[in-house]
Amino acid sequence: MRALVIDDSRTMRRIVAGILEGLGFETEGAEHGRAALDLLEGGLDVQLCCVDWNMPVMDGLEFVTEVRARRDWRHITMMMVTTEGEQGQIVRALAAGAHEYLIKPFTPDAVRGKLDLLGLLPIEELA
Repeated sequence: MRALVIDDSRTMRRIVAGILEGLGFETEGAEHGRAALDLLEGGLDVQLCCVDWNMPVMDGLEFVTEVRARRDWRHITMMMVTTEGEQGQIVRALAAGAHEYLIKPFTPDAVRGKLDLLGLLPIEELA
């Protein structure tokens, strides 16, 4: 499976990608929503997007909304990975089309738990 990690922090992209790669994902990274859309429009096929909320150029909520507006990308699972922990923000993200919401800071086990809930752990990881 392939995941796209979208965060304006290079360090956070590396952390999330490292956790996902440890779970069997191939990963790509983008520094903001517009760069991520460019990758998808260029033909990158992913099953999961881990999306930060606060980014320049195009924020995470705008990205989720754009992806959900396109029929051929509706299969992509979207997980917000952000410091935005206010209940209203979580509701907005889920209403826009995010499937899950993970608040920073988080542990690798928390990421694994969310992916398990979403049914996205590779089979060997479930054993």
